[in-house]
Amino acid sequence: MGSSDRTIWLYAFGYFACYVPYAAMTKALSNGSMTGIEILPITAVTSCLGMFVFLFSKGWFKDASHRRIAGIDVAVPTRWTFLSGLCTASVVATTTLAYTFVGVSIVFMMLLMRGGLLIIAPLVDAASKRAVRTVSWVALGISLFAVWIGSSHRGAVHFTVLAGVNVVVYLLAYVVRLRFMSKLAKADDPALSRRYFVEEQMVATPALCVMLAVFAFAGRGPVAEALHRGFVVVRPLPTMLALFAIGLFSQGTGIFGGLILLDKRENSFCVPVNRASSVLAGAVSSLILALAFGAPMLGAREWVGAALIIVAISVLALPAAPRRVPA
Repeated sequence: MGSSDRTIWLYAFGYFACYVPYAAMTKALSNGSMTGIEILPITAVTSCLGMFVFLFSKGWFKDASHRRIAGIDVAVPTRWTFLSGLCTASVVATTTLAYTFVGVSIVFMMLLMRGGLLIIAPLVDAASKRAVRTVSWVALGISLFAVWIGSSHRGAVHFTVLAGVNVVVYLLAYVVRLRFMSKLAKADDPALSRRYFVEEQMVATPALCVMLAVFAFAGRGPVAEALHRGFVVVRPLPTMLALFAIGLFSQGTGIFGGLILLDKRENSFCVPVNRASSVLAGAVSSLILALAFGAPMLGAREWVGAALIIVAISVLALPAAPRRVPA
């Protein structure tokens, strides 16, 4: 994790490059023979394996906190990174589910989730005693307008209570996560950010896999049954390969997204960089689905909403880019 001002833009490109196939493949697969809930088990397990391979290949486990257990030095999270990891697990699950609701467009869900996070960022900065510029509050208003204007009838007509709960859980998880990051990890010392990143990642996807498995094999009802099918039903090879790819791309977005948010600058800068990548990726993936698979083309209001989010991002990011957090 470098400290160069330009590094964050490389992370943003990686986030975009992973997000386009992740969103498109998840939406396409959930419109076929599988439900969104059935997609979660295999993709979560694949993400978990991808996370451990990445951390081992980078040699970053040595940066985590360690404890002697039965004479063995073991990497362990702190109380706060453990809680942050649980929030990240919630983000992974709700992000995947967001693109599986039938009749709700990718961009509409992104406007709610990404626009909501843009609104949250300056509020977390204020709570963390970080300076928030006037332009951040201007961008907040633009974001609210973008969410409203992007809520076209066609994009939101099938927006259900479950979809609304999904958005709320996503945003609450990010409130906690950003608060912990601001307090514990966004600093001049890159070792602090690396430690937080590793400890959070080593909790997130394993916790998600455990929660899904417990609910699938011990729970009752249609959701538990769908999760059980996701774990035990062997799909055709192309479908299994698509599930593995979704899991790996999902983990890629988690890695690059986390590295962006852990940049030492204020959330009012880092969150817009993160959101820009995902909003653009959502628009591109929607366009791919429309052109290649005959999915409905986005409406004008949805494109305008996405464009307004980019305007909000520009308002926030351009003045903030040269600024550094005081040591």
